[in-house]
Amino acid sequence: MITLSRRSTLLGGTALGLAGLSGRAFGQAAEMTVGITISITGPAAALGIPIRNSVELMPTEIAGVKIRPIVLDDAGDPTAATTNARRFATQDKVDVLMGSSTTPPGIAVSNVAAEAQIPHFSFAPIPVPPERQKWSVVMPQPVALMAKALFEHMKKNNVKTVAMIGFSDSWGDLWLREFKAQAEPGGMQLVADERYARADTSVAGQALKIVSLRPQAVLVAASGTGAALPQIALRERGYQGPIYQTHGAVTRDFIRIAGRSAEGVIMASGPVIAPELLPAGAATKAPGLAYVTAYEGKYGQHTRTQFGAHIFDAYKVLERVVPVAIKAARPGTQEFREAIRKAMLTEKDILASQGVFNFTETDRYGVDDRARILITVKDGNWALVN
Repeated sequence: MITLSRRSTLLGGTALGLAGLSGRAFGQAAEMTVGITISITGPAAALGIPIRNSVELMPTEIAGVKIRPIVLDDAGDPTAATTNARRFATQDKVDVLMGSSTTPPGIAVSNVAAEAQIPHFSFAPIPVPPERQKWSVVMPQPVALMAKALFEHMKKNNVKTVAMIGFSDSWGDLWLREFKAQAEPGGMQLVADERYARADTSVAGQALKIVSLRPQAVLVAASGTGAALPQIALRERGYQGPIYQTHGAVTRDFIRIAGRSAEGVIMASGPVIAPELLPAGAATKAPGLAYVTAYEGKYGQHTRTQFGAHIFDAYKVLERVVPVAIKAARPGTQEFREAIRKAMLTEKDILASQGVFNFTETDRYGVDDRARILITVKDGNWALVN
């Protein structure tokens, strides 16, 4: 049984390995500690809980090295995420940091990773400036890649005027930046930039303003269940144009909460949300099916999320780099952490559920167009957008 508290969860040796990994242990078994801080409670819990659930499905050993994950709840708070990451670095002496599940606390963890010189996997899209590039990589697709898919669809459908409504934090800022960088040079005009807090329960005023401006399309820059608020409000107030949502909104909870308002929404998504719909030759199909089969086998049909898959993909990276790093140093040492970091740059074409990873010193996302699909909601279910 797993005991959960607001601040800590220790997930032990009952985990089920997905990959059937085996490795030749040498001498006394080595143990690698992984510190994971995510939003298990709070407004972004819909993003963090699938990650926590997925930890139970991850391998407990890679190449003879036992994996010891420790999970802490940061409730989506950057201050709490910083505290958790510092505890991992100083008290638990972790070999790898993971988290958080939303952008602001993800940036906070990245800062600690850079200071402590610990390899870091972010589960939220975060900016990685030069001072943090050495130690952080990002498992979700870059906003620029996903935004390109949405803006190309708008352009294909002759959209000229767009209103944006998004979170009043770095997630909304990232999408505003991409609109200016990609959509405006393509001839699109932003007629409104409305914002709301993640914890808000109404966006009626913002929706009314957008409807009055009659944009040809609306872009919602939100994530989790909070992304359903504008979807519902706009449709209830008579907006009939296309509504575009980011990959942060792609959850079954979004469909459940938005109801009929979700029909016809256009969303950028990672491929793991619908691996069954991918062509047979798609690089992400087999890993995606492996994750979905394991997750839904434990938690039930339609419980998959792309957020939970980010930790599956992080472990896919570890499956490739740990066997390399263990030849150079033992876990628990700075030399091992450095070997992990270097191996993440030398190992190429790492197949995972959300993309094919090729990290470089300057590309900390490491994915290409194989990491995205366009989907819609049709009759309460996902469907590909042709």
